Amino acid sequence: MRHIAIIGSGPAGYYTAEACQKQFGEDVAIDIIDRLPVPFGLVRTGVAPDHQSIKAVSRRYEAVALTDTVRFVGNLVIGRDVSIPELQGLYDAVILATGAPSDRPLGVPGDDLPGVIGSAAFVGWYNGHPDHADLAPRIDERDVVIIGNGNVALDCARILAKTARELEESDVVAHAYDILNKAQPRSITILGRRGPAQIAMTPKELGELGRLERASVHVDPADLPPTSVDEALEPGQRKSLALLRQFAEPSPEKVVAIRFDFFVVSERVEGEGRVERLVLERTRLDAQQQSIGTGERVTMPADLIISCIGYRTPPIPDVPYDEARGRFANEEGRIRPGLYCVGWARRGPSGTIGTNKPDGFLIAEAIAADQPAAAGKQGRAGLDALIAERDLEIVTFRDWQKIDEAEIAQARLGAPREKFVRIADMVKAGRG
Repeated sequence: MRHIAIIGSGPAGYYTAEACQKQFGEDVAIDIIDRLPVPFGLVRTGVAPDHQSIKAVSRRYEAVALTDTVRFVGNLVIGRDVSIPELQGLYDAVILATGAPSDRPLGVPGDDLPGVIGSAAFVGWYNGHPDHADLAPRIDERDVVIIGNGNVALDCARILAKTARELEESDVVAHAYDILNKAQPRSITILGRRGPAQIAMTPKELGELGRLERASVHVDPADLPPTSVDEALEPGQRKSLALLRQFAEPSPEKVVAIRFDFFVVSERVEGEGRVERLVLERTRLDAQQQSIGTGERVTMPADLIISCIGYRTPPIPDVPYDEARGRFANEEGRIRPGLYCVGWARRGPSGTIGTNKPDGFLIAEAIAADQPAAAGKQGRAGLDALIAERDLEIVTFRDWQKIDEAEIAQARLGAPREKFVRIADMVKAGRG
């Protein structure tokens, strides 16, 4: 029997488990280990709560999790409860699928002031991630600045601008719903260091801004490129640019104003005791379409700054790390003999949920090539012995199903869906 441990239960982890099942058939036992008591990673805590169709992909992961060859081991922290060298001694292959859940720092003076938060923290807050349950951002009648021109920036702006009625069909966590229901920013400004033709926003998500009940969207016509550039763009980019051109047309003001401000880069955050304003430098594009500073500076009021500029994979003790790229040091997923990585932990934060599927098959094939036969290691039995010896309290997939059932039962008492946001409460619910 070949024994494989996968660290991380998000899309990369489950796609890799599925690939290993297809590669090795019934002659494999796979343990999917996660530090949280609940599976599915960013599908649960990273996907926007009003995008339920995307979250439905978890049904595929459930099908994998309920097979005889796969086991979910939740509430087990690698580096604290068990080490990578210990796991390598027990399993033929250890695969890191931990994603990139940490925010890339804004990296300017003043970015440590209260009121400056990363998108991973903000998205985790409204999605019920235990690490961010106590964030409680100040929103009411304030100027919110969102830095970044990707879909995560749109998610943050959209959730902030939605009415309580619009949020009722989502699974935004109750503590965030309460604040969002009572609070209302007066303005939301989305900043980009380059121009409208260089945004990473997709037209579907961008178009949703134009359908919000209480928010109007504005683009400065002077920021838009001539229509002659459209032919050189990909179809999705052309559609997004067309939407930005629509937002530049005169439209009635609503309660919340969402404004796009292009060609600016953050220089410093200022404030007495907490963020009050953001100092920016105006930029322009060079011949390679990269942004360069112009020396012109502007100051923008900001009571809350959400930085959506990228993510990093947290280091793990005893695993080589690439500081510059914010991921594990690897060659096509190989870290060292018997140790591999997949998904964002391998590539860095790029691609969609589906991008992780071919990644899983790549690593399954690498394991088969590197290890033609199983090494006769203990695998699951050895891990269980360690867990018993250290008196650790793990959570199985059946325990997770009890947590899920309890959340659904609570949601019947009212909208939106109530989620457990304390690890202790999750474990308790899983135990029934």
